[in-house]
Amino acid sequence: MKTITLVLGILGFGIAGALASDAAKRPMTIDDELNLVRVGDAVLSPDGRQVFYSLSTLNWAENKYDTKYYMAASDGSRTVEYIGEGGGSDFRFSPTGAYLAFIREPEEEDAEEGATSQLFIMSTAGGEAMPLTRHRGNIVDFKWLADGSGIVFVAEEMGTEEGERERRLGADAIFIDEAPNGKAAARFTNFWSIGLGDKTARRITDEELVVEGFDISPDGVRIVFTARPDTRTNYIWEAELYLAEVSDGEVRQLTDNDAPESDPLWSPDGKRIAYRAPSDQDLDLRVGHFWVMEPTTDAVRRLDGQRTGELFEGTIAWSPDGKYLLYSEVHGTNTNLYRLNVRTDKAEALTSMTGTLGAQSFSRDGKRMAYFYENFTTPRDLYVSGLKGRNAVRITDANPWVREQLQLSEGEFLRWTSKGDIEIEGVFYPALNAGAGKSPMILNIHGGPAGVIINRFRADFQVLAGQGYAVLGPNFRGSTGYGDALLRGLMGEVGDGEFVDNMTGVDHAIETRNIDPERLGVRGWSWGGVSSSYTVTQTDRFKAASIGAMVGNWAAETGPGFNYDVAFWYIGGTPWDNPEEWAKRSSITHVKNVTTPSIIFHGGKDTTSSVGQSLMFFTALRDIGKAPVRYIKFPREGHGVREPRHRRLLSIEEMKWFKKHIEGVDWTPPVRAKKVGEAVE
Repeated sequence: MKTITLVLGILGFGIAGALASDAAKRPMTIDDELNLVRVGDAVLSPDGRQVFYSLSTLNWAENKYDTKYYMAASDGSRTVEYIGEGGGSDFRFSPTGAYLAFIREPEEEDAEEGATSQLFIMSTAGGEAMPLTRHRGNIVDFKWLADGSGIVFVAEEMGTEEGERERRLGADAIFIDEAPNGKAAARFTNFWSIGLGDKTARRITDEELVVEGFDISPDGVRIVFTARPDTRTNYIWEAELYLAEVSDGEVRQLTDNDAPESDPLWSPDGKRIAYRAPSDQDLDLRVGHFWVMEPTTDAVRRLDGQRTGELFEGTIAWSPDGKYLLYSEVHGTNTNLYRLNVRTDKAEALTSMTGTLGAQSFSRDGKRMAYFYENFTTPRDLYVSGLKGRNAVRITDANPWVREQLQLSEGEFLRWTSKGDIEIEGVFYPALNAGAGKSPMILNIHGGPAGVIINRFRADFQVLAGQGYAVLGPNFRGSTGYGDALLRGLMGEVGDGEFVDNMTGVDHAIETRNIDPERLGVRGWSWGGVSSSYTVTQTDRFKAASIGAMVGNWAAETGPGFNYDVAFWYIGGTPWDNPEEWAKRSSITHVKNVTTPSIIFHGGKDTTSSVGQSLMFFTALRDIGKAPVRYIKFPREGHGVREPRHRRLLSIEEMKWFKKHIEGVDWTPPVRAKKVGEAVE
């Protein structure tokens, strides 16, 4: 372990010390965005005295991000580098806090044939990480027994030695949608246990299921889990709730419906199970509910107290007394910690931050939490505090150069009335250094469509603002965080619904902010790509469009992509029984209308929005010839673009496109800075 001089016992969110004057600061650049250090993997020790976390930094030479891991005192007094270069994932303290367990790729000499992920364990007092398992199949998840004597883990099933050998030699044909396969090859998974003493793995279950999540009862006798019979992309409702006996592996199915159950969690007394589901009947488009089941009687109760916002990335936990469920939730554009009284079904906010607070881990006594916080001008950092956020200790200051060197746009909220008298809220970033003149503006369409643009640090928005563009991000009908009415508002209105809300937002920004209506651009990724491609078929008001990971032909996406929501909610039916509507809602149907110069991006291995969709739209625009078009495909990338050099290229080409077609400028990007925070002319 290496001691790090990083004492950040800062109460609240103020930063002591003199900062550079605004006049000396510079706008954020594309390279600044790449250079941001990412904070992750936050886990609070059971006694609340230590917090484990990771920092990922750009390694430009090797085109990747390097991750280091740290253990810090929760009072900010001491931080040590931890677990070394081997890294890992799914870090979890033992119940006493004596050990940290995690999943890691084993050394070659320790690896069983066909296994690339095993359990490792390390004393929190120091020393080396030691392998706990040498299992034949990959380990994909695990949890500690409550007494700390061992671990229950989920591992992939392997075939016979001969079958596995044949697969390696090339007999690896995929039987599509034949369990456990979906579009890709998959394996069934089952439960095993292993003790810290004898380190002998023992099989618990032997089922043909794919486990998605689980929890162990406090007495270690039963496992509650959610699982599916296969990994078919558009069949999430197949997830059901199951109960397994640790002693003999007997499995009992607890639910049998067309709704997806998730996040099962035993109550502290072991008498109840909490879980999430939108319904107890079918795949309903709802924010979702907590449900509480008594497994001895199968009695189930739906809790409605949490019904306005969307659960935010982080953790769900019972309070130690079993009275409350704790979770982070998005309400509008802010995210805070909430607790739901299981008996009275009343929810209350425990924190009231302006920004995004995502609780990641709680102490055993339920009095302290580790959480991430960020806002419009503050990148994510890690904090430890009580449940009400008081006396917060800042554990990381991952990107001090952002506040010290950069001039940032302070986001604000705009509200306007759209079709049907629906109030829409959007995030607006003013352009930097705009002066008295009118600013060009970029309409940013979020993904989902049940996504949301919230009060968090958006480096891409800051880069655009630094280049002189205002940015408007509407939370159009279909967005989450505003309750079921707005969430369900896009049903039957795909394309037209977002379009109307977004364009009324553009008009509102032009009326109330200093925006040039003749210099507008539009961008979006995933559903934002879907919607931006549709937008340019409906209007010629935008001078340039950036379209990422799009779908332009919904019928052609049936099978190749992720579109169960389109079939069930947003369009309805199938392309063969509702062909007119599926065509009407597809941008390819209206592509002859496009006069907007469009640049298209897609990951070459994307199976969420299948990569052929962009080629289809590009080919149509190119052959019709009404407007300039480019298509850039990124090898090795999936639904998002992650490799640093790909990300830089994407950002540069998008900016060049906006500059050329919105402003008539041939923009030349700066040479990449050699040091983080270094400005380049």
